[in-house]
Amino acid sequence: MDIRLTPHEARVIGCLLEKHRTTPEHYPLSLNALTNACNQKSSRDPILALDEATVQDTVDTLMKKHYVVEKSGFSSRVTKYQHRFCNSEFGALQFSGQELGIVCVLLLRGPQTPGELRTRTERLCKFQDTREVESTLIQLMQRDDGPFVTKLPREAGKRESRFAHLFGNDTEMHEAAAPDDAVSAGPDTDADRIVQLEQLVKQLRDEMATLKARLDRISPEQDPGSMP
Repeated sequence: MDIRLTPHEARVIGCLLEKHRTTPEHYPLSLNALTNACNQKSSRDPILALDEATVQDTVDTLMKKHYVVEKSGFSSRVTKYQHRFCNSEFGALQFSGQELGIVCVLLLRGPQTPGELRTRTERLCKFQDTREVESTLIQLMQRDDGPFVTKLPREAGKRESRFAHLFGNDTEMHEAAAPDDAVSAGPDTDADRIVQLEQLVKQLRDEMATLKARLDRISPEQDPGSMP
């Protein structure tokens, strides 16, 4: 099943999935509530600042794809929205509670380790331990109608590999939300690290030479240990 979501679409779907599960009394969501959910400071990565027009455009696109529908009661004057992305009578995509919890958190927070997923899905579903998370991830990777999740190469210095959803590439959104100086914040490759180490060694050698020259200028009568 090939489902491709843009980064903003993934955020909207993730928010609708989350609020449907965690605050059913406030679901479906109005445009204002959905915008606030997309821009939420907690449980989101990256943190966004979408305006209502952008969220509305995203919702309109998702409605054309039949992943979102309007759902307003007769007494409500405000248009509200609910997802039909999965676990609905209108679509073939069905997830277990644990699978849905993992997919939702991956849509909202990007790639994560099994340990992070176990902690961050607590409000959505329950896992006994990290092994149960890993087992569910394997199910999502091996489903006949999938895969829906992929295992990323383990990062240098990390003990656990991260897993990402396969509903679209959210790298674009992470890069757009990163500060301008993110690239220069630290070395990204082994070559960069070598260059920095060489510069550090040269700096230390220069400082040592300066100190040696100062000691050489000390008169024989002066005890170096008495220097202030």
